[in-house]
Amino acid sequence: MNTYRAAKLFIILAAATGFYGCGSKASDKNIASKQTNTISDIEGFVVKPSVIDQTISISGTIKPMEETVLMPEVPGRVVMINLDEGKFAKQGTILIKLFDDDLQAQLHKAQAQLELAEQTQIRQGELMKVNGISQLDYDQSVLQVHSIKADIEVLKVQIRKTEVHAPFDGVIGLRNISLGAEVTPSTSLATIRAVKQLKLDFSVPEKYSMQVRPGSKVQFTVQGDERKHNAAVMATEEGIDPGTRNLKVRALVKMDSASFVPGTFANVELRLNENKNALMVPTQAIIPRERDKQLIVARSGKAEFIKVKTRIRQESMIEVTEGIQPGDTVVTTGILFIKPGIDLKFAKVIN
Repeated sequence: MNTYRAAKLFIILAAATGFYGCGSKASDKNIASKQTNTISDIEGFVVKPSVIDQTISISGTIKPMEETVLMPEVPGRVVMINLDEGKFAKQGTILIKLFDDDLQAQLHKAQAQLELAEQTQIRQGELMKVNGISQLDYDQSVLQVHSIKADIEVLKVQIRKTEVHAPFDGVIGLRNISLGAEVTPSTSLATIRAVKQLKLDFSVPEKYSMQVRPGSKVQFTVQGDERKHNAAVMATEEGIDPGTRNLKVRALVKMDSASFVPGTFANVELRLNENKNALMVPTQAIIPRERDKQLIVARSGKAEFIKVKTRIRQESMIEVTEGIQPGDTVVTTGILFIKPGIDLKFAKVIN
């Protein structure tokens, strides 16, 4: 009898233990189910229109408005130098003079011949009036005068070629020759620059080329100067460089050029347009995929994956052009653990 009671008690205990175990497993499944269908402690961002400027940063170079290397037109020996380094030279000023005594002598000889030929022409003209000479003789005297005049002009041109003049108002750089030096047309004498007005040269990527026009405003900075300086586009190349796929642009610097050195590197900021209704979201909210991009948007408390298109990227925000609307709440944290249709519980929402 005792054995029977012991067996009965054992069966009752085993049944109770089994029931309790089944109940515990069922409870765990319910909890797991609830955890799978809900994500909490995530952060969100409420989308609203904002104003952004589309600005690109590119490299440029400051250059003088005019710059040229001075070179002689003919070979010769330098007999006069008027290259004051770092000094201003007015347009037309003689900067270099080469030896021209032989040409001057030929010029004096031709001028004397011209004087004699003109006197002969006058006398033969008088004789022509009384039929003292033939028309042919008179025409030959006239031809002689014209021929000598032409020779004189040639000599004057050759003499002018022995002089190097300032092609424009500018500042002389460092000279490369000394008095008595023998020079040729390939000899670099010095450089002259028009630095009263400077220009800024830079290149714009092809995709922005249609937005750059004469009159467009740009800002730039130079090394050692934190201030932003202004310039205005004066012209473009009007053709894309096939090698770099860039458009060359030239802007006029709008300030006193004394604070810049030609050739200085410049960091150019080109403002392309302004959008007053841009929809910006944090960059970490974007889910990049092979062919497109997605955002997770809270719709009726559930996660919905939306395919979007983006455009302008800033330091921590990016513009979304398609897929969302003002007022949408996008998920910014815990993105890897969210599945479509899951319930969302935000711990923090940034408006």
